[in-house]
Amino acid sequence: MSLPLEGVRVLDMSRLLPGPFCSLLLADFGADVLKIEDMGIGDYARWAPPFHEGVEGGAGAAIFVGLNRNKRSLRVNLKAPEGKEIFLKLVAGADVVLDSFRPGVLERLGVGYEQMRAANPGIIHCAITGYGLDGPLRDRSGHDLNYLARIGLLGLGGDDGAPLVQSAAQIADIGGGGLMAAFGIMAALRERERSGEGQVVDISMADGALSWLTMLAANTLADGSVPRRGDLALGGGFLCYRPYPCADGHVALGALEPKFFQNFLAGVGREELAEHQFEGPGTPAHAELEAIFAARTRAEWAAFAEQHDCCLEPVLALDEALDSELVREREMVVEIAQPGAAAPVRTLGNPVKLSRTPGDVHRLHAPQLGEHTQDALRDAGYGEEEIAALLEQGVVGLPPEEQLGSFLT
Repeated sequence: MSLPLEGVRVLDMSRLLPGPFCSLLLADFGADVLKIEDMGIGDYARWAPPFHEGVEGGAGAAIFVGLNRNKRSLRVNLKAPEGKEIFLKLVAGADVVLDSFRPGVLERLGVGYEQMRAANPGIIHCAITGYGLDGPLRDRSGHDLNYLARIGLLGLGGDDGAPLVQSAAQIADIGGGGLMAAFGIMAALRERERSGEGQVVDISMADGALSWLTMLAANTLADGSVPRRGDLALGGGFLCYRPYPCADGHVALGALEPKFFQNFLAGVGREELAEHQFEGPGTPAHAELEAIFAARTRAEWAAFAEQHDCCLEPVLALDEALDSELVREREMVVEIAQPGAAAPVRTLGNPVKLSRTPGDVHRLHAPQLGEHTQDALRDAGYGEEEIAALLEQGVVGLPPEEQLGSFLT
């Protein structure tokens, strides 16, 4: 069975999370993703602890394996003239170049968009940056937490007067960066079918994360109202839509519609609380609900939810969630065969389910650093003697025999 993105060739220069998450989605659906890695340690995620037991070399970190299945790897020195030539030859046969450098880095290397376009007018260059390719913060360093702080999302988390709540997932990296980049690339590919021209896809993780605040920002822009922590309807401001401690953990009540809240109250025999549904924390009705939830265990509340349609679920630890029937049946944990591993590496599956042409998470293992250097050079038209000379000169490299660095260096 053919995959939807077969024939799409992606040169992925990104590292760590946002770019590799984007190219993972593309690779699972058939795109040929070639990681363009330097002659040093390559993608930092290769060396991120903890290492998966029994996996050796530059594909050893569980984080790396989870983000880089179905990809190949080329090691090349882009500071060398011969390295630039190799890259631009690859661009000539590619569809997409993905990078996550700060603005201007590729231009300083001599392989910016204008050089790419000269080699291939149809090339699509997707740049994932913190604050965009232009604007007042284009050169500012940052990470997920910084972007969420800048765009107003971080300051809205938690109850009024309580410490700010930092998300356990990287909202700006994945939601604002990786997902927006994947959409931008697909939109640009579709447009190229009509025009034949490539273009730059400018993805700011700050922009992307801000777009997640669409509902809150709409009110602020319309009437000047400013949302505050503790007052957000969907951020803990309604007692019908909050997590609650129970006898042995927590449960999450999401009874936003009156019918669900009424179903819950009928189940616990407290129908008189219905009029207080949209009151906030700290009220007498909130205290009543806290006492109700504290009287039962998570398992008892799970059994209750089976009998009463009220949007009530247990708050699971990550290991519990990964071992749940829901995750198993949806195939959201998969086993990836990884060379050098004593057993298959368990990682997350693909969340996009296509009925006729589903993605394939098993096409290629996560690559060793430089594992496909020779194959990539052959694809670019280099002969065996030329490849041997480039290896001898240190312009390109094969997999290293030992760990080269640290995630924190």
